[in-house]
Amino acid sequence: MKELKERIVRDGKVLSETVLKVDAFLNHQVDPQLTMKIGQAFAELFRDERVSRVLTVEASGIHFAMATAYALGVPFVYAKKKKAVTLSDEVYSVPVHSFTRQETYQISIAKQYLSSHDRVLIVDDFLATGAALVGLATIVKEAGAHLVGVGAVIEKSFQEGRGLLEQMGVRVESLARIQSMQPGDIQFIEAVSARV
Repeated sequence: MKELKERIVRDGKVLSETVLKVDAFLNHQVDPQLTMKIGQAFAELFRDERVSRVLTVEASGIHFAMATAYALGVPFVYAKKKKAVTLSDEVYSVPVHSFTRQETYQISIAKQYLSSHDRVLIVDDFLATGAALVGLATIVKEAGAHLVGVGAVIEKSFQEGRGLLEQMGVRVESLARIQSMQPGDIQFIEAVSARV
């Protein structure tokens, strides 16, 4: 997605060879017009998959999942990182380690919002180590639902996330794939999709 890549170069900050800060437009302050275009891009990529539900994990993926679900005309669900008193015991739950926060937390989704009849698209802001997305894929499998694929806004292709998902047989579509980065220089992989 050309506009996304331009914003990453212009407004993103490379803090190290593995850390990219995009909080000026994606995951702290949010550009709503860009977010809706991202949702439309994912909807186009997965248009023929008969998606019935979009899934993400709180909090940075919520607005992209909402924009995608809106474009597809389906509901979205987000996994909670902490169990609220309003969440019943009937949940799908897996542990996930956050590289960014350097902590492990239990993500949970109420069973009433994910069933074996669902065709699920997972959407998140980043694909790097893949821990959160593998956790969500595990929950989809546990629910007996069909995972149509994963959409990542930004992928750090030099990390293992894509490989882990592909080993699980998951289709992965990323709108901006970063091959390498260092302060002042971001190299992208040009997208080639076998299904588009």
